[in-house]
Amino acid sequence: MSYGEAIGIILLDSQAPYIPGDVANATTYDFPVRFQRVSGLTVEKIMNHDLSLLEAVLSAGEVLKAEGVRAITSDCGFMALYQEDLVEKLDVPVFLSSLLQIPFIKQLTPKDSKIGIITANKNALSKEVLALCEAHIPERIVMEGLEDAPYFASAFLKEEGILNTVEVEKEVVEAAEKLQKDYPDMKSILLECSVLPPYASAVQKATGLPVFDFVTMIRYVHSAVVREKSKGHM
Repeated sequence: MSYGEAIGIILLDSQAPYIPGDVANATTYDFPVRFQRVSGLTVEKIMNHDLSLLEAVLSAGEVLKAEGVRAITSDCGFMALYQEDLVEKLDVPVFLSSLLQIPFIKQLTPKDSKIGIITANKNALSKEVLALCEAHIPERIVMEGLEDAPYFASAFLKEEGILNTVEVEKEVVEAAEKLQKDYPDMKSILLECSVLPPYASAVQKATGLPVFDFVTMIRYVHSAVVREKSKGHM
C-alpha cells in the first residue's frame, strides 16, 4: 500500500494515448492520484450504455477505497451510468462524470442562455445519460459531437494507435466555434470527454467563454477533500 493519493480514478480498458492534460495522465495534476483500470470496460461498451460490468466498476472503486483514496472519479463522462450505484455503496465521495458540473454551471449563467457540451459521441449522450447527472435541461443544453471528426475518432473511438494532437485540437475548436455560431446566446462550454482537457485553453481562446472539463471538476473536489491551512501575512 502507498499513501497520499487522495483522488482515485477508474479507467476504461482503452489503448488510446494519454497526453499531459488528459485525465489518465498523472502529470496532469499537481497532487498524487491513483489509477484503477477495469478490464473489459471498452469504449464501445460504455458508448452502448452496457451495464454488464457494473460489479467490475464497483470492485475497482472498492480497491481504490481500500488503498486510501478520499474521493473517486473516472476517465469517461459516460460512467454516469454507474454514478448512483457507486455513491450508495462506496461511502466516499464519487464523481464519475464531468456532466455532474452541469447543474452548477446552470446557476452561473442567465436562465435564457445556453450551455454548450462538446462530447465524444453526441448520439450516445442521450437524455437518459444526462438525467443521471441532473443535466437533462433541454431548454439550456446544446451539443456538438466528435464522432465524425476523423482524427479524434481514429485515436479515441476506433483506437487505431495514432494521436495527432494538432489536428484533434483543430477539430475540438471547430466544434466549439460551430456551437457558438449556431447559439450566440451560449455562455459556457463543458468538455464532456476526459481526453479533451488538453484542448480547453484553445477552446477558450477561440470562444472567449468559460470552459469546464473533467480536470476542473477533479481539482475542485480535491480542494474539498484535502484542505490546507491558509498561509500569508497581514
